[in-house]
Amino acid sequence: MTGFSGFPDGKLATTRLPNAFFSDLLPQIDHLAELKVTLYTFWALEQQASQPKYLTLADYLADELLLTSLDSDTAKAEEALLDAIERAVIRGTLLRVSAPGAAPVDVFLFLNSEQGRQAAEGLAAGTWQPDRSALPTLQLSRPNIYRLYEQNIGPLTPLIADALRDAEHQYPPEWIADAIQIATERNARNWKYIQAVLRSWKEKGRDESHQRDTEKDRRRYIKGEFGDVGEY
Repeated sequence: MTGFSGFPDGKLATTRLPNAFFSDLLPQIDHLAELKVTLYTFWALEQQASQPKYLTLADYLADELLLTSLDSDTAKAEEALLDAIERAVIRGTLLRVSAPGAAPVDVFLFLNSEQGRQAAEGLAAGTWQPDRSALPTLQLSRPNIYRLYEQNIGPLTPLIADALRDAEHQYPPEWIADAIQIATERNARNWKYIQAVLRSWKEKGRDESHQRDTEKDRRRYIKGEFGDVGEY
């Protein structure tokens, strides 16, 4: 299981959900992918300033993070997405309309609200045509360094999450990402080595002439004075 490092400090962006979602809809949803797609729909619709608000099938398919949350395999993720949308339509959460003359991928989806119902009826009747710029896609709310660590070094334990969070306040994000990459390339997959690289850069700069000093730091932190402490 991938650990969650916690919500970041400062003011957080929020997504509104109607009370009826919790009282009426949530108790009915018994499928995880359907729940994910339903929550995603509320988020994506709130990103839109123009009216009426709607999504297309292409909008869902274009969001890599959404698909990844459904399955690591792209084909399976797309299949799971289509199934989840179908479930939401059958349940009555979403309204699906194919505009006259639209390509099969241009399926329009509206929230089953008063405004959504009016828009869906208007599109089906041809009284208005969709005109909307591309939507933003989901982005990781936590810095990419957490995912980089998980993918290249190891599990994100609470201790490591705290260490990365502290490092964020001391070093630029690209430094941490580069240090993780160096640790991976040199098969020194532990936080001590990454920390040694970062400290070396901070004290001596990132000039290539200091690579030998960084390697000395690696040996010192892994085999030297801290060698009796478990690697992490």
